[in-house]
Amino acid sequence: MGKLILLFTVVPIVELWLLLSIGDVIGFWPTVALALGTAVLGAALGKREGLKVLAAWRGSMTEGRIPDEGLTGGLLVLLGAALLVTPGVLTDVAGILLLLPPTRRRIAALVRERLERRVAASAAGFGGAGPGAGAFFSMRVIDFGGDGRPDGPRREPAPGQVIDVEAEVTDDDARGEPAQQSPRRLPR
Repeated sequence: MGKLILLFTVVPIVELWLLLSIGDVIGFWPTVALALGTAVLGAALGKREGLKVLAAWRGSMTEGRIPDEGLTGGLLVLLGAALLVTPGVLTDVAGILLLLPPTRRRIAALVRERLERRVAASAAGFGGAGPGAGAFFSMRVIDFGGDGRPDGPRREPAPGQVIDVEAEVTDDDARGEPAQQSPRRLPR
């Protein structure tokens, strides 16, 4: 949380200082034109690269294979376009880097690697069971609150009321042997 606060306070101050410095060198109107030009460029590049990613996704899906760039690439295109539309020098540089395919692919690989490490670390902390150490549970809550939202106010189910839950148990035993299953009950 502290990093976000620092990001949202320091970056705008640095951006303002850079814009004022550029304005001192090239003048007010050229600086405004530069800011508007990068916004238009960001919108155009974002649209072009986004359509390329979407076309690659569609082509991969019709061939029955996983898209090369994945969801991360599409999100980075969206973030890059948003950064270019935002006035500022640092955000423009970051936006251009995210929209250029070679740097976007490298950044996407780094993001994917970091997410995989976080997922592996959280799976290891989940009940002491990590990869190869037993069973992993995943559940999707349909509606506990009664108001159509999974995060709504909790209440006790009425007698005889059905709580609809989808659950999956997968075995990650490295030896390929099925894990010993014991009956499990959901807490009330």
